[in-house]
Amino acid sequence: MKWNGHLRIILAVLFPFLFIFLLILISAVFYCYIRTKRVRIIQKSHEESVEIGDFEYAEVEEEELVVFAGGEHLRIQDILNAPGEVVAKSSYGTFYRASIKRTAGGDGSTFMLLRFLRPVCIGRSEEILPAIRVIGLVRHPNLVPLRSLYVGPRGEKLFVYPFYTAGNLAQFLKGESRESNLSNRWEVIYNISVGIAKGLDHLHNGLHKPLIHGNLKSKNVMLDYDLQPRLSDFGLHLLLRPVAAQGMFEALTVEGYKAPELIKIKEASMETDIYSLGIILLEMLTRKEPTSCRLLVLNQKMSDVFSSELISERKDQSSNIEALLRRFYQLAMACCSPLPALRPDIREVMRKLEEIGQ
Repeated sequence: MKWNGHLRIILAVLFPFLFIFLLILISAVFYCYIRTKRVRIIQKSHEESVEIGDFEYAEVEEEELVVFAGGEHLRIQDILNAPGEVVAKSSYGTFYRASIKRTAGGDGSTFMLLRFLRPVCIGRSEEILPAIRVIGLVRHPNLVPLRSLYVGPRGEKLFVYPFYTAGNLAQFLKGESRESNLSNRWEVIYNISVGIAKGLDHLHNGLHKPLIHGNLKSKNVMLDYDLQPRLSDFGLHLLLRPVAAQGMFEALTVEGYKAPELIKIKEASMETDIYSLGIILLEMLTRKEPTSCRLLVLNQKMSDVFSSELISERKDQSSNIEALLRRFYQLAMACCSPLPALRPDIREVMRKLEEIGQ
């Protein structure tokens, strides 16, 4: 009986420790199970989706939403659950048009443009956050504002922008936009050119430090309801990993916007932005593909430069539009000079445009 009493005392003392040990053991097993299950889910996503599967498994980022001016109403679940459709794709991501609630808990919604960047193409949050802050704070009437950035647990980045129903300049020039059928095309082209120049000037001269656009092309010139141009994609090269950034520059080569020096230097600059601007100006004059405009630059020929609509305006109007078109053409060609030092800076471009408009 005395032994049984001692045994009960020993068990009473040891029981709490045994109970705690058992809880720790169960927690460890449960943690391993959840971790294994999470890896399996990630691996399954990798197998099923090329877009969101190419990421590194080593680390998991904390889910968060970085909000900038105009995006205060956005919530993570509203963004992730928003119904949408794919509107464009690139080698480093996908664009979606999504319907998102205007206010938290409200019934109204508005269209926003969501840009998904593949984790394999973009740096980790701590690496790109300084550049994100700079880009997110940029505000100008001729620049597309970044409303927010969603960072997912697997390193995926989702950028939220306003959606512009008039489309982009490339669609406008091809007649795909409903706003394309205009009577005074020269005036529209001139106003769009001035707006593009103002946006680029703000990037080059209006910030604490110059911000290089790096991916300027007519597809990245969005048009507002009143055909006010807004530059998108500025600073994207700062967020991409080196291989992805070079891939973006190579795409500019194929499309005809890449400055000659980018073949050797491999870094975008204010001068390369000016070259791309010159190609866009030629696009608007000729309504030809940018690759054809590049050949025009190389051949230095004036023949067949102006589109048929501009020629018709030249004949129908009493003002000397032919002289204006020639000066506009000369400005575009100066921007496309093969030597960066010979290209005008954006302030000079704006001054020339102002003279043409007088």
